[in-house]
Amino acid sequence: MAKLMNKKLRVGVIGSGYLGKFHAEKYARMNEIDLAGIVDTNISVASAVAERFHTKAYKSHKELFEKVDAVSIVVPTPSHFAISKDFLENDVDVLIEKPMTTTLKEADELIRIAESRGLIIQVGHLERFNPAVIALQDVVKKPMFIESHRLSLFHERGADVSVVLDLMIHDIDIILNFVCSDIKSIHAAGVPVISKHVDIANARLEFESGCIANVTASRISTKQERKIRLFQKDAYISVDFANQDITVINQNGDGEIGPIPGMGIKRLSFTDSDHLWDELVSFVKSAISREVPKVTGQMGRNALKTALSIMDQIKKNSSRLLSK
Repeated sequence: MAKLMNKKLRVGVIGSGYLGKFHAEKYARMNEIDLAGIVDTNISVASAVAERFHTKAYKSHKELFEKVDAVSIVVPTPSHFAISKDFLENDVDVLIEKPMTTTLKEADELIRIAESRGLIIQVGHLERFNPAVIALQDVVKKPMFIESHRLSLFHERGADVSVVLDLMIHDIDIILNFVCSDIKSIHAAGVPVISKHVDIANARLEFESGCIANVTASRISTKQERKIRLFQKDAYISVDFANQDITVINQNGDGEIGPIPGMGIKRLSFTDSDHLWDELVSFVKSAISREVPKVTGQMGRNALKTALSIMDQIKKNSSRLLSK
């Protein structure tokens, strides 16, 4: 779809909850954007957000058809598909918060519609815009073992889905991006503790390349932690996402002289950035220039496929345990 080259991109935000308000705030600060409206089924909530950012409030997303060129879809996951489909069929680019849909069939349908109409789907995997992840692109090469931990205090927000879709999917996306190999097998376990969905989960992913990833996510922790360790032929890499720290121990000998003979230690740190701002700027750039987004619909589908497979393994293991 051709965009108007000499006018501002008209953007809407669908959903004015916790995250939707941040989307609206970022768009309102962008010079190249006309924030065309905020949508929420609770019109009083939408009105409060719209007034704050000097735009209009709507109760139905369908009221934005013909008024927008692109939208952020920041509603509960079960509503992602229907709303995204409506906008794509009205020639509107979409940024869909993760996970992009609840099923692979839905994801495939959205990708098909977007491709047939020349539209953009970007999936909101926020960690792709973390400076630590970006820096690793030139460091991580053919990892053989990966271990990640994403631990969080319990919040009602997000507890309407499994911790696999709420938290673990971030690391799944990062790992798939680094390994670039098909998954050979998955072994997983998890349990619900507070909510009716799985609150703590662990998965072991075996890739065709030989790489193995051990992934843990919990939302019943007493602390916040987001860490990943990667082992490859010439290096050990440790990343603390929360503190923006990277430690690389490698054979190149650059950096500090460490206790391991022939190995150098390099420590990198980054000033914390506004990941959401960077994500939305990237989406806007794609919508204006028609460039392929950094996190495509297919990438979102790949992460969803792995997450759903993990959830299926957890369900099967739980059924076996209960039957004994």
